Amino acid sequence: MTAIDEIIENFALLDDWDDRYRYVIELGRALPPLPDADHTETNKVRGCASQVWLVTHVKRDDGNGPVLTFEGDSDAHIVRGLIAILFALYSGKGAREILATDAPAVFEQLGLRENLTPQRSNGLRSMVERIRVDADAALAAAV
Repeated sequence: MTAIDEIIENFALLDDWDDRYRYVIELGRALPPLPDADHTETNKVRGCASQVWLVTHVKRDDGNGPVLTFEGDSDAHIVRGLIAILFALYSGKGAREILATDAPAVFEQLGLRENLTPQRSNGLRSMVERIRVDADAALAAAV
């Protein structure tokens, strides 16, 4: 998986948004496939124009709180790429770190806010909210 710092660096190297969109789509193509069994209503993210599925795995860490990893999929190529960016930002991180991460600031840095349609922006916010809810629940369960 590509690290968020590498994604930010690569975005800075690309001059126009057509190239950046192609890069986002490439990131989505690199996502491991989500098993068909995980394409369920329970895993579906509400608030996305495209179909999006998100699976959260919680691993207990020795006294540092739970660590979350994610799997996901979408029926739209660009959204798969956005999922890959979210996973670079959040997957493998502790729940506290996830909750402390300012995702909108990262999206602003990448220029996503002004270059995504309102529907895609809403979907991205819905995915972030789902990840934050899962991190919050993992912390609550760890107490």
